[in-house]
Amino acid sequence: MSFFKNQFANVVEWLEFRDDMIFYKWSNREIKKGSKLIIRPGQDAVFFKNGKIEGIFRDEGEYDIESQIIPFLSTLKGFKFGFNSGMRVEVLFVNTKEFIVKWGTQNAINIPSLGLPGGLPIRANGTFHFKVNDYIALIDEIAGVREQYLVEDVKIRITAVLDQLLMKWIPREGKDMFNLQANSFDISKGIKEDLDMQMMKSGISITGFNVMSFSYPKEIQDMITKNASHGMVSDVNRYQQISLTEGMATGRMSGGGAASDMAGMVMGMNIAGKMMNQMNQQAPNQPVSVEKAEPSLPRTDGQKGPNFCPNCGNKTEGANFCSNCGQKLV
Repeated sequence: MSFFKNQFANVVEWLEFRDDMIFYKWSNREIKKGSKLIIRPGQDAVFFKNGKIEGIFRDEGEYDIESQIIPFLSTLKGFKFGFNSGMRVEVLFVNTKEFIVKWGTQNAINIPSLGLPGGLPIRANGTFHFKVNDYIALIDEIAGVREQYLVEDVKIRITAVLDQLLMKWIPREGKDMFNLQANSFDISKGIKEDLDMQMMKSGISITGFNVMSFSYPKEIQDMITKNASHGMVSDVNRYQQISLTEGMATGRMSGGGAASDMAGMVMGMNIAGKMMNQMNQQAPNQPVSVEKAEPSLPRTDGQKGPNFCPNCGNKTEGANFCSNCGQKLV
Protein backbone atom coordinates (compact mmCIF):
# COMPACT_ATOMS: atom_id res chain seq x y z
CA MET A 1 0.00 0.00 0.00
CA SER A 2 2.86 2.36 0.80
CA PHE A 3 4.23 1.75 -2.71
CA PHE A 4 1.22 3.44 -4.28
CA LYS A 5 0.76 6.20 -1.67
CA ASN A 6 2.54 8.90 -3.67
CA GLN A 7 0.83 7.96 -6.91
CA PHE A 8 -2.47 9.62 -6.00
CA ALA A 9 -3.24 12.61 -8.18
CA ASN A 10 -3.91 15.89 -6.42
CA VAL A 11 -5.96 18.98 -7.14
CA VAL A 12 -4.16 22.32 -7.24
CA GLU A 13 -6.67 24.94 -6.10
CA TRP A 14 -7.35 27.76 -3.65
CA LEU A 15 -9.60 25.95 -1.22
CA GLU A 16 -10.16 28.59 1.48
CA PHE A 17 -10.74 31.61 -0.70
CA ARG A 18 -11.27 34.85 1.27
CA ASP A 19 -12.25 38.29 0.01
CA ASP A 20 -9.59 39.93 2.20
CA MET A 21 -6.78 37.63 1.02
CA ILE A 22 -4.53 39.03 -1.70
CA PHE A 23 -2.77 35.77 -2.58
CA TYR A 24 -2.47 32.16 -1.45
CA LYS A 25 0.52 29.95 -2.22
CA TRP A 26 0.11 26.24 -2.98
CA SER A 27 3.58 24.90 -2.23
CA ASN A 28 5.80 22.20 -0.73
CA ARG A 29 3.77 19.50 -2.44
CA GLU A 30 4.56 17.35 -5.44
CA ILE A 31 2.23 17.49 -8.42
CA LYS A 32 1.50 13.95 -9.63
CA LYS A 33 0.47 12.53 -12.97
CA GLY A 34 -3.24 13.13 -13.58
CA SER A 35 -3.41 16.18 -11.25
CA LYS A 36 -5.88 18.96 -11.96
CA LEU A 37 -5.70 22.75 -11.73
CA ILE A 38 -8.86 24.66 -10.78
CA ILE A 39 -9.03 28.43 -11.33
CA ARG A 40 -12.09 30.19 -9.95
CA PRO A 41 -13.51 33.59 -11.00
CA GLY A 42 -11.37 36.51 -9.81
CA GLN A 43 -8.21 34.37 -9.57
CA ASP A 44 -4.99 34.04 -11.54
CA ALA A 45 -2.74 30.98 -11.15
CA VAL A 46 1.00 31.66 -11.38
CA PHE A 47 3.36 28.66 -11.66
CA PHE A 48 6.88 29.45 -10.47
CA LYS A 49 9.99 27.48 -9.54
CA ASN A 50 13.00 28.80 -7.62
CA GLY A 51 11.53 32.31 -7.69
CA LYS A 52 11.16 32.32 -11.50
CA ILE A 53 7.74 32.50 -13.13
CA GLU A 54 7.05 29.51 -15.40
CA GLY A 55 3.58 30.48 -16.58
CA ILE A 56 0.49 32.59 -15.74
CA PHE A 57 -3.02 31.23 -16.26
CA ARG A 58 -5.95 33.65 -16.05
CA ASP A 59 -9.02 31.91 -17.48
CA GLU A 60 -11.30 30.24 -14.97
CA GLY A 61 -11.95 26.54 -15.33
CA GLU A 62 -10.55 23.05 -14.63
CA TYR A 63 -7.37 21.96 -16.42
CA ASP A 64 -5.36 18.74 -16.71
CA ILE A 65 -1.88 19.79 -15.63
CA GLU A 66 0.02 17.27 -17.74
CA SER A 67 -1.74 18.00 -21.03
CA GLN A 68 -2.99 21.57 -20.65
CA ILE A 69 -0.56 23.31 -18.31
CA ILE A 70 2.94 21.83 -18.64
CA PRO A 71 3.16 22.50 -22.41
CA PHE A 72 2.91 26.24 -21.65
CA LEU A 73 5.51 26.40 -18.86
CA SER A 74 8.76 28.15 -19.74
CA THR A 75 11.41 25.65 -18.67
CA LEU A 76 9.20 22.71 -17.72
CA LYS A 77 7.32 22.27 -20.99
CA GLY A 78 9.16 19.02 -21.69
CA PHE A 79 8.63 17.57 -18.23
CA LYS A 80 7.50 13.92 -18.17
CA PHE A 81 5.86 12.34 -15.15
CA GLY A 82 7.55 9.13 -14.06
CA PHE A 83 5.97 6.12 -12.42
CA ASN A 84 6.99 7.25 -8.96
CA SER A 85 7.98 10.85 -9.47
CA GLY A 86 6.13 14.11 -9.73
CA MET A 87 6.79 17.76 -10.51
CA ARG A 88 8.06 20.08 -7.81
CA VAL A 89 6.65 23.54 -8.48
CA GLU A 90 4.86 26.24 -6.53
CA VAL A 91 1.55 27.76 -7.59
CA LEU A 92 0.56 31.25 -6.50
CA PHE A 93 -3.16 32.05 -6.62
CA VAL A 94 -3.69 35.81 -6.86
CA ASN A 95 -6.91 37.68 -6.09
CA THR A 96 -7.36 39.96 -9.10
CA LYS A 97 -10.02 42.31 -7.74
CA GLU A 98 -9.49 45.92 -6.67
CA PHE A 99 -9.49 46.26 -2.89
CA ILE A 100 -11.07 49.25 -1.12
CA VAL A 101 -9.80 49.97 2.40
CA LYS A 102 -10.87 52.56 4.96
CA TRP A 103 -8.15 54.44 6.81
CA GLY A 104 -7.96 56.96 9.62
CA THR A 105 -5.20 58.68 11.57
CA GLN A 106 -4.69 57.02 14.93
CA ASN A 107 -3.42 60.20 16.60
CA ALA A 108 -3.70 63.90 15.83
CA ILE A 109 -1.07 65.17 13.39
CA ASN A 110 0.54 68.52 14.20
CA ILE A 111 0.68 70.45 10.93
CA PRO A 112 2.99 73.52 10.97
CA SER A 113 0.90 76.68 11.05
CA LEU A 114 1.66 80.37 11.62
CA GLY A 115 0.68 81.55 15.08
CA LEU A 116 0.65 78.01 16.51
CA PRO A 117 4.15 77.13 17.79
CA GLY A 118 3.25 73.47 18.29
CA GLY A 119 1.42 73.20 14.97
CA LEU A 120 -2.26 72.69 14.19
CA PRO A 121 -3.45 69.27 15.45
CA ILE A 122 -5.79 67.59 12.98
CA ARG A 123 -7.17 64.14 12.22
CA ALA A 124 -8.23 62.77 8.85
CA ASN A 125 -9.95 59.72 7.39
CA GLY A 126 -10.80 58.31 3.99
CA THR A 127 -10.24 55.34 1.69
CA PHE A 128 -7.53 53.95 -0.56
CA HIS A 129 -7.81 51.47 -3.44
CA PHE A 130 -5.19 48.97 -4.61
CA LYS A 131 -4.66 45.84 -6.68
CA VAL A 132 -1.84 43.49 -7.66
CA ASN A 133 -0.32 44.44 -11.02
CA ASP A 134 3.22 42.96 -11.09
CA TYR A 135 3.52 39.25 -10.27
CA ILE A 136 7.31 39.18 -10.62
CA ALA A 137 7.77 41.93 -8.03
CA LEU A 138 5.12 40.34 -5.79
CA ILE A 139 7.00 37.03 -5.77
CA ASP A 140 10.41 38.68 -5.27
CA GLU A 141 9.33 40.90 -2.39
CA ILE A 142 6.52 39.04 -0.62
CA ALA A 143 5.31 35.71 -1.99
CA GLY A 144 8.80 34.22 -1.96
CA VAL A 145 8.75 34.10 1.84
CA ARG A 146 5.05 34.14 2.72
CA GLU A 147 2.29 31.60 2.21
CA GLN A 148 -0.49 34.20 2.11
CA TYR A 149 -0.96 37.97 2.20
CA LEU A 150 -3.96 39.87 3.58
CA VAL A 151 -5.50 43.30 3.03
CA GLU A 152 -4.66 44.09 6.66
CA ASP A 153 -0.97 43.60 5.85
CA VAL A 154 -1.18 46.26 3.14
CA LYS A 155 -3.15 48.58 5.41
CA ILE A 156 -0.45 48.38 8.07
CA ARG A 157 2.19 49.33 5.50
CA ILE A 158 0.11 52.24 4.20
CA THR A 159 -0.80 53.71 7.59
CA ALA A 160 2.83 53.46 8.72
CA VAL A 161 3.81 56.20 6.25
CA LEU A 162 0.51 58.05 5.96
CA ASP A 163 1.16 60.55 8.76
CA GLN A 164 4.39 61.70 7.10
CA LEU A 165 2.66 62.06 3.72
CA LEU A 166 -0.17 64.10 5.25
CA MET A 167 2.40 66.41 6.87
CA LYS A 168 4.10 66.73 3.49
CA TRP A 169 1.07 67.50 1.34
CA ILE A 170 -1.25 69.47 3.64
CA PRO A 171 1.04 72.53 4.02
CA ARG A 172 1.82 72.38 0.29
CA GLU A 173 -1.78 72.31 -0.95
CA GLY A 174 -3.80 73.51 2.03
CA LYS A 175 -3.50 77.26 1.73
CA ASP A 176 -6.23 77.83 4.29
CA MET A 177 -5.37 75.65 7.26
CA PHE A 178 -8.87 76.11 8.65
CA ASN A 179 -10.57 74.94 5.45
CA LEU A 180 -8.52 71.92 4.39
CA GLN A 181 -11.56 70.23 2.87
CA ALA A 182 -11.45 72.71 0.00
CA ASN A 183 -8.00 71.36 -0.95
CA SER A 184 -8.68 67.68 -0.23
CA PHE A 185 -8.59 66.70 -3.93
CA ASP A 186 -5.07 68.03 -4.50
CA ILE A 187 -3.87 66.64 -1.16
CA SER A 188 -5.28 63.20 -2.04
CA LYS A 189 -3.71 63.26 -5.49
CA GLY A 190 -0.24 64.00 -4.11
CA ILE A 191 -0.47 61.28 -1.44
CA LYS A 192 -1.69 58.70 -4.00
CA GLU A 193 1.32 59.32 -6.23
CA ASP A 194 3.76 58.93 -3.34
CA LEU A 195 2.08 55.76 -2.04
CA ASP A 196 2.03 54.25 -5.51
CA MET A 197 5.78 54.78 -5.84
CA GLN A 198 6.40 53.09 -2.49
CA MET A 199 4.15 50.06 -3.12
CA MET A 200 5.21 49.56 -6.74
CA LYS A 201 8.33 47.60 -5.73
CA SER A 202 6.06 45.05 -4.02
CA GLY A 203 3.95 44.52 -7.14
CA ILE A 204 0.98 46.49 -5.78
CA SER A 205 -0.55 49.52 -7.47
CA ILE A 206 -2.42 52.23 -5.56
CA THR A 207 -5.36 52.92 -7.86
CA GLY A 208 -7.07 55.54 -5.71
CA PHE A 209 -6.70 57.58 -2.53
CA ASN A 210 -9.32 59.85 -0.99
CA VAL A 211 -9.45 62.11 2.06
CA MET A 212 -13.09 62.08 3.12
CA SER A 213 -12.85 64.60 5.96
CA PHE A 214 -10.53 66.55 8.23
CA SER A 215 -11.34 67.17 11.88
CA TYR A 216 -9.95 69.69 14.35
CA PRO A 217 -9.86 69.75 18.16
CA LYS A 218 -13.13 70.94 19.68
CA GLU A 219 -11.70 74.32 20.71
CA ILE A 220 -10.47 75.07 17.20
CA GLN A 221 -13.67 73.78 15.60
CA ASP A 222 -15.71 76.09 17.88
CA MET A 223 -13.53 78.99 16.80
CA ILE A 224 -14.01 78.13 13.12
CA THR A 225 -17.78 77.91 13.62
CA LYS A 226 -17.88 81.25 15.43
CA ASN A 227 -15.82 82.96 12.72
CA ALA A 228 -18.16 81.56 10.09
CA SER A 229 -21.14 82.92 12.04
CA HIS A 230 -19.51 86.35 12.22
CA GLY A 231 -18.96 86.28 8.50
CA MET A 232 -22.57 85.33 7.81
CA VAL A 233 -23.94 88.11 10.01
CA SER A 234 -21.24 90.55 8.80
CA ASP A 235 -21.89 92.89 11.77
CA VAL A 236 -20.29 92.04 15.11
CA ASN A 237 -22.74 94.18 17.07
CA ARG A 238 -25.66 92.49 15.38
CA TYR A 239 -24.06 89.07 15.99
CA GLN A 240 -23.81 89.88 19.70
CA GLN A 241 -27.44 90.97 19.80
CA ILE A 242 -28.56 87.78 18.02
CA SER A 243 -26.46 85.61 20.33
CA LEU A 244 -27.91 87.32 23.39
CA THR A 245 -31.45 87.04 22.09
CA GLU A 246 -31.00 83.34 21.36
CA GLY A 247 -29.54 82.78 24.80
CA MET A 248 -32.48 84.51 26.50
CA ALA A 249 -35.02 82.72 24.31
CA THR A 250 -33.58 79.25 24.83
CA GLY A 251 -32.95 79.72 28.53
CA ARG A 252 -29.20 79.16 28.28
CA MET A 253 -28.66 82.25 30.41
CA SER A 254 -31.02 81.23 33.16
CA GLY A 255 -30.34 79.32 36.32
CA GLY A 256 -27.37 81.35 37.57
CA GLY A 257 -29.00 83.03 40.57
CA ALA A 258 -28.57 86.72 41.34
CA ALA A 259 -25.37 87.03 39.34
CA SER A 260 -27.05 85.59 36.26
CA ASP A 261 -30.08 87.84 36.69
CA MET A 262 -27.82 90.87 37.06
CA ALA A 263 -25.82 89.90 33.99
CA GLY A 264 -29.02 89.47 32.00
CA MET A 265 -30.33 92.84 33.15
CA VAL A 266 -27.06 94.61 32.31
CA MET A 267 -26.94 93.03 28.86
CA GLY A 268 -30.57 93.90 28.30
CA MET A 269 -29.88 97.51 29.22
CA ASN A 270 -26.88 97.52 26.87
CA ILE A 271 -29.05 96.29 24.03
CA ALA A 272 -31.71 98.88 24.81
CA GLY A 273 -29.04 101.59 24.91
CA LYS A 274 -27.60 100.50 21.59
CA MET A 275 -31.06 100.47 20.03
CA MET A 276 -31.77 103.99 21.31
CA ASN A 277 -28.42 105.21 19.98
CA GLN A 278 -29.20 103.71 16.59
CA MET A 279 -32.61 105.37 16.58
CA ASN A 280 -31.08 108.72 17.53
CA GLN A 281 -28.46 108.37 14.83
CA GLN A 282 -31.12 107.63 12.26
CA ALA A 283 -33.52 110.36 13.42
CA PRO A 284 -31.75 113.37 11.74
CA ASN A 285 -31.86 111.56 8.44
CA GLN A 286 -35.54 110.62 8.67
CA PRO A 287 -38.20 113.03 7.38
CA VAL A 288 -40.37 114.31 10.19
CA SER A 289 -44.07 113.75 9.63
CA VAL A 290 -46.24 116.44 11.24
CA GLU A 291 -49.97 116.38 11.00
CA LYS A 292 -51.33 119.54 9.51
CA ALA A 293 -53.27 121.44 12.14
CA GLU A 294 -56.61 122.79 11.36
CA PRO A 295 -56.61 126.56 10.90
CA SER A 296 -56.89 128.55 14.07
CA LEU A 297 -60.33 130.14 13.74
CA PRO A 298 -62.08 132.36 16.27
CA ARG A 299 -64.87 130.72 18.22
CA THR A 300 -68.45 131.39 16.97
CA ASP A 301 -70.39 129.96 19.88
CA GLY A 302 -69.83 132.97 22.03
CA GLN A 303 -67.62 131.03 24.43
CA LYS A 304 -64.13 132.22 24.92
CA GLY A 305 -61.36 129.64 25.01
CA PRO A 306 -58.28 129.79 27.20
CA ASN A 307 -55.74 132.48 26.52
CA PHE A 308 -52.93 129.89 26.51
CA CYS A 309 -52.81 126.33 25.10
CA PRO A 310 -52.85 123.78 27.94
CA ASN A 311 -50.68 121.45 25.82
CA CYS A 312 -47.81 123.62 24.61
CA GLY A 313 -48.40 126.93 26.41
CA ASN A 314 -48.74 128.94 23.20
CA LYS A 315 -50.92 132.06 23.30
CA THR A 316 -54.29 131.20 21.70
CA GLU A 317 -56.26 134.48 21.72
CA GLY A 318 -59.57 132.61 22.10
CA ALA A 319 -59.22 130.42 18.97
CA ASN A 320 -60.82 126.97 18.51
CA PHE A 321 -57.43 125.22 17.99
CA CYS A 322 -53.90 126.02 19.04
CA SER A 323 -52.01 127.49 16.11
CA ASN A 324 -48.77 125.90 17.38
CA CYS A 325 -49.60 122.26 18.22
CA GLY A 326 -53.17 121.88 16.89
CA GLN A 327 -54.63 121.13 20.33
CA LYS A 328 -58.42 121.52 20.37
CA LEU A 329 -59.37 124.16 22.87
CA VAL A 330 -62.66 123.06 24.55
